[in-house]
Amino acid sequence: MGKSLNEIAQDLKASTKKVQLIYAFNGTGKTRLSRLFKHLVSPKVDEDGEQAPLKALYYNAFTEDLFYWDNDLDGDEDRKLKIQPNAFTKWVLEEQGQDQNIIGHFQRLTNSTVMPEFNAEYTTKDQDDLDVVVNAFSEVSFSQGSGEHTFTNIKISKGEESNLIWSVFYSLLEQVIEELNIPDPDERSINDFDYLKYVFIDDPVSSLDENHLIQLAVDLAELIKSSDYTGGRGLKFIITTHNPLFYNVLHNALNLNKGSKKDGCYLLERLEGGTFDLNVRFGDSNKSFSYHLYLKRILEHATEHNQVERYHFMLLRNLYEKTASFLGYPEWGDLLESAPGDKQGYLNRIIQFTSHSTISNEAIAEPNPQEKQMVKLLLDNLVENYSYWQQEAQND
Repeated sequence: MGKSLNEIAQDLKASTKKVQLIYAFNGTGKTRLSRLFKHLVSPKVDEDGEQAPLKALYYNAFTEDLFYWDNDLDGDEDRKLKIQPNAFTKWVLEEQGQDQNIIGHFQRLTNSTVMPEFNAEYTTKDQDDLDVVVNAFSEVSFSQGSGEHTFTNIKISKGEESNLIWSVFYSLLEQVIEELNIPDPDERSINDFDYLKYVFIDDPVSSLDENHLIQLAVDLAELIKSSDYTGGRGLKFIITTHNPLFYNVLHNALNLNKGSKKDGCYLLERLEGGTFDLNVRFGDSNKSFSYHLYLKRILEHATEHNQVERYHFMLLRNLYEKTASFLGYPEWGDLLESAPGDKQGYLNRIIQFTSHSTISNEAIAEPNPQEKQMVKLLLDNLVENYSYWQQEAQND
């Protein structure tokens, strides 16, 4: 029987692990879980109605929503990334002066010559021609090039934007860990984070390519390892992602596959009825829950329970395409050679069920019993005749 996300959040809070790494497919509820966890462990006010000390930092889609574009639709020239007023950018930018470190992290992660520039305080006019003071570090402009070939006020890509926002959070976290690694609170330069216990990071890599994703994961792993955690005391990190590569890099860089550490790895699944399971997973995502294994499980369940429908042919074709690509076959249909029966007949039927035709009289009816049996036969063909899947079975 599944649990509610509130109960999952309670389980994460009760853990004594320094790192809990969670994989979940998109749409499962990772961001909602991060919000519920924050409200659980770090409410804004305490039981007496007073402002409660900060006990959790979190990075998720709401963090990215603090940044938004002013594209200067009238002039189409003065494009800027605006920053909503908030406590964490105020601290890291205004109080700690981390803007140059943020720029350095950004350029290293993107391998680009794009130069972010945080604004200084200035005065402008509003619609009524009244003076309005614009606070420092409330917006970012971007330029690229040098000399006569400099392009100013450019709009950066979504991946670059995500990298900049992550660089702000990363610089904040770097400063926090450095402060909390000082054992005596009286010797710290700031005491705002003395009660901090948790860092919840939800999918910081949604817009990144593989190279930048790996760099971000390696940097994050090194930062986590630098955070003191002894005898259950210190920061605890909860990281969720839908990206198998990001999961794998963290899994290996943090040595989560060694000894008892492996029970800090999980798969979050949504069940029927709106409940959830947080299941322990052993090994990296290639073994535990890669997408090809997920497809295989869906097809196995459908064939075992006689629930094959039209969309299962699409999943079967997808599985054949992934296997053919991995094994170096030029066409996925080449894998049908090893199946008993008529290869061309199988190929035609799969293509018919997976075509995108919208002409009503070309629509294929729901699969008949023979076609449903064909799905099982072709799934068995993959598993039984190709060493890739035989190796996967040995790893299970």
